[in-house]
Amino acid sequence: MTLPQPEILNTLVARVFHYDDITLGDPQRGYLVRYHGQLLLDSAEAYDQLAEALRPHGVTPLFRIEDGRQTVVLIPGVNHPTPGRVSTNVVLFILTTLSVLFAGALYSYRGPLPEDFSGQMRILLANIWVGWPFAASLLGILLAHEFGHYFTGRYHKTAVSLPYFLPFPLPPLGTMGAFIQMKERPRNKRILFDIGVAGPLAGLVVAIPVLLLGLGLSKVEPIQNTFIKQAGVADVCPNDVQVGESYTCPNQMEGNSLLYLGLKYLVKGKLLPAPTSYSLPPLLYWIRYIFTGRPIPIGGLDVMLHPVAMAGWAGLLVTFLNLVPAGQLDGGHVLYAVFGKRVNVILPILLVITFLLGFFWAGWWLWAAIIFFLGRAHAEPLDQITRLDPRRTTLAALMLVIFLLVLTPVPFTIF
Repeated sequence: MTLPQPEILNTLVARVFHYDDITLGDPQRGYLVRYHGQLLLDSAEAYDQLAEALRPHGVTPLFRIEDGRQTVVLIPGVNHPTPGRVSTNVVLFILTTLSVLFAGALYSYRGPLPEDFSGQMRILLANIWVGWPFAASLLGILLAHEFGHYFTGRYHKTAVSLPYFLPFPLPPLGTMGAFIQMKERPRNKRILFDIGVAGPLAGLVVAIPVLLLGLGLSKVEPIQNTFIKQAGVADVCPNDVQVGESYTCPNQMEGNSLLYLGLKYLVKGKLLPAPTSYSLPPLLYWIRYIFTGRPIPIGGLDVMLHPVAMAGWAGLLVTFLNLVPAGQLDGGHVLYAVFGKRVNVILPILLVITFLLGFFWAGWWLWAAIIFFLGRAHAEPLDQITRLDPRRTTLAALMLVIFLLVLTPVPFTIF
């Protein structure tokens, strides 16, 4: 496509922007024309009008603040998102459903198991459908989260893909989650913010009722890692002791957040896991326990999670991990929408925090590496002038509160 003459571009820009000076560029320099001046309309409205007028000419506008001045930069090319292959999304979802069903069967199957691994796999696969309560609960949460992003993107006329689910047929969840792909840069920070918050909010709307239901189905029992071998009952872990004898094996405990503690208290009437006795004043004990997962309250009481409760807890964990304020995560979108390019000042602080948390849960060191290499990559909007309105600013503060409520410093503890 032949690029339009500068006079045509100047005329179109002048409809929404009073410019004081013009700098001509060329495609090799990355831009066609740069204007400094003042917008004549609301910035979001002005951008939409100018982008629509320039589209037939194969030109895209960028709104920027340069040296404290409003700037319009015209760049060659217009993004034309291509539709993805829906069959890929469908196949991945089917595979993820099967892998989550298998993970659910690991939690739900209560029949006898042979000692050899291949025999155990055959029995579990033959009874895979017993995992449906876990699978339906977890997939419902993930679907709500991802379609929250999807429908918000569609509402704002931003091209986004259908969700891509990631199967992972191993415990604890049977999936590595899901994601959608933004096929074009959002027009402004308001749209980026809306797409970013829609997923966590929609996921929580489903996760909290699921967790409450699951906690109601769960029993409160002593925490232990020593078990009695019973005839006809699957062992907690492989062993060679006789029926009636005790055996010890590693056990796993889910991490705690303030919201999770509160929901357990609401359903069970006590803070769980409850130690046999407090070694510190209760407030200090719970602060230490949430952030370190120590000491393991063996002998105390805790909720033995029903599969539905496990899925609900996983929904809180997924919300927390997605709200980590870095890069292309939902929290990174929200942070960039609020602070713009100033987010890079926060990155070193986040790296230090994740590195220190790694001493209590080694998985945070992997997260620190991911944030270090990918945390600077943000979905920068085309319009950097438009700011969040008061309603979205208030919602951003609410998202910070939600992040603190679902914060789970130690997601898993093995004891």
